[in-house]
Amino acid sequence: MTKLNQNPVVTAEMLIRRPVSEVFEAFIDPDITTKFWFTKSSGRLEKGRHIRWDWEMYGVFDDLYVHDIEENRRIAIESSDQTRTEWIFTPRGEHETFVTITHSGFTGNDDEILHGAIDSMGGYTMVLCGLKALLEFGVVLNLVADKAPDAHV
Repeated sequence: MTKLNQNPVVTAEMLIRRPVSEVFEAFIDPDITTKFWFTKSSGRLEKGRHIRWDWEMYGVFDDLYVHDIEENRRIAIESSDQTRTEWIFTPRGEHETFVTITHSGFTGNDDEILHGAIDSMGGYTMVLCGLKALLEFGVVLNLVADKAPDAHV
């Protein structure tokens, strides 16, 4: 097996044909986020807050810390596993937003790091697809819940 020279940084990106304020709010406000990602949250994302996100169908949760928020521009969090996720919101005209999500800080042996990075890339891509369907077409796709239906508790 080849030894990793560095920890991977995962990037998932997508154009969402909605104004940047609407796309940004979809990640800040759990009343919206729960329609395309997790099922429950302890509150809105705010700089300096600890927040809990639950995926009730899988019986799992994450406690995260919100490092930084720049309204309509950037969100930076740290998860309980010490990985970091950053969202960048780039307006494209008045009615389109390009969202870039980066996830880094994977730990463990090489196999664990690679598995974490691959899982993260697939997960964040799925989240962006769900967001696009919700904001552009008003459709809730249930992507996260349906990814592993046999794993539901």
